[in-house]
Amino acid sequence: MIRRFRALPLRSRLALLVAAAVAFAVTAAAVACWFVVKNVLVNSLDEALQANRMNLPQVTQYVNLNTGLCANEPTAHEPNLFGSTVQLLDRQGQSCLIIGTEKVALTDADHAVAEGRSADTLHDATGSDGTKYRVYTYTVRGLQNVAVSAARPLDEISGSLNNLALVLLFVAGAGVVGAGAAGLWVARAGLRPVDELTRAVEHVARTEDLTIRIPVEDDSDDEVARLSRSFNSMTSSLASSRDLQQQLIADAGHELRTPLTSLRTNIELLSRSEETGRPIPEADRKALLASVKAQMTELAALIGDLQELSRPDTGQHAGKTQILAWQDVVGSALRRARLRGPELTITADVQPWYVRAEPSALERAMVNILDNAVKFSPDGGTVDVRLADGVLTVRDHGPGIPAEELPHVFDRFWRSPSARALPGSGLGLSIVARTVQQAGGEVTLTPAEGGGTTATVRLPGAPVPPPDLGTADGDGDR
Repeated sequence: MIRRFRALPLRSRLALLVAAAVAFAVTAAAVACWFVVKNVLVNSLDEALQANRMNLPQVTQYVNLNTGLCANEPTAHEPNLFGSTVQLLDRQGQSCLIIGTEKVALTDADHAVAEGRSADTLHDATGSDGTKYRVYTYTVRGLQNVAVSAARPLDEISGSLNNLALVLLFVAGAGVVGAGAAGLWVARAGLRPVDELTRAVEHVARTEDLTIRIPVEDDSDDEVARLSRSFNSMTSSLASSRDLQQQLIADAGHELRTPLTSLRTNIELLSRSEETGRPIPEADRKALLASVKAQMTELAALIGDLQELSRPDTGQHAGKTQILAWQDVVGSALRRARLRGPELTITADVQPWYVRAEPSALERAMVNILDNAVKFSPDGGTVDVRLADGVLTVRDHGPGIPAEELPHVFDRFWRSPSARALPGSGLGLSIVARTVQQAGGEVTLTPAEGGGTTATVRLPGAPVPPPDLGTADGDGDR
């Protein structure tokens, strides 16, 4: 049953649940109403029986104290409007009918009243013809050892209760049917946004169209509205991710085309020389080989940058991070920078600072920043490097970056028009920004006073290592 219920559509399940809830509530209310009315009617019948108690003269006319009960025949009969039955009973268990035509079976409770062992009693009993009665047995003041048992048929109230039951059954049935219809209407109205969302998802799966959006009211904050906003945000993010992916592929193809074309030209020249037997002059041959080597190096660097940028932004490399001495990473990058710019003066003021980052990514980012400064510094120029309180500044004295180009310096494959003649892929600063953000920091490029550019990197950390790292370092060269 449960499996079949779960197999139904959601709107059908909601309608059935609403109908079931209303049916339960209406049934409970109807049953309670029926019992309350029954109790009121029975109490009313009891009050009527108690209000019509017989007095001593009315009873003694039917009693002969010498010969027993009902020894005297009644001289007059009162009208019996309600089909009442009145019996007399004594201590010896004898009884006689003085009003009515059918005797009502007496119980131990009735005999207990006649014997003086119990007070007045009210209970149900059955007549000799099978009719149900409400019985009231009591004693008459001044008359010993004789009790009066008055009974009225329960048909007086059972008819009303049966009619009430039919009315309640009709009302309950109409309420359940109406609740089911209302539940189905509410389910359809409430699930209409879900239907729209379903159609939108099916449309995206069928057409891969990520521009579709579900209309949402600005002031609505229910679950369906939140789901619709989440869907719109998801499709927007997917569309943006696909656009960036396509842009990355297009930019990578454009950047790869230049070194591949140059490499192909140089290799064809060398191959043609071998095929024709016309040797290339030694100086030209060395230049061609140097160009091939440079192009291969550029391709390798570009592929490495692309691999770095293709990694997920967050969550995938959290296990590779560790506590690093940032000053050591900067020192290693400084040594490489001095080798690439031997004609430059590179000053360094590096203070201890420990950060949590991925070692290879952080080292690559520091190398890229210093390479950028070396590349744009004039011959004999100076590059100032300072690390203090978690802030690294690299200041060069090159041509600087125009203000209108600063917002684009961290974009992938973006290169300043003045720097397109220099080697590079336009991915270095993108890798720097990505690495710094993954480490919880920030990086900025600003024009420096007197010319040049200042690169600033801020990373959270501490000037001293954690206790366990400090102990390990203390056992080594530090």
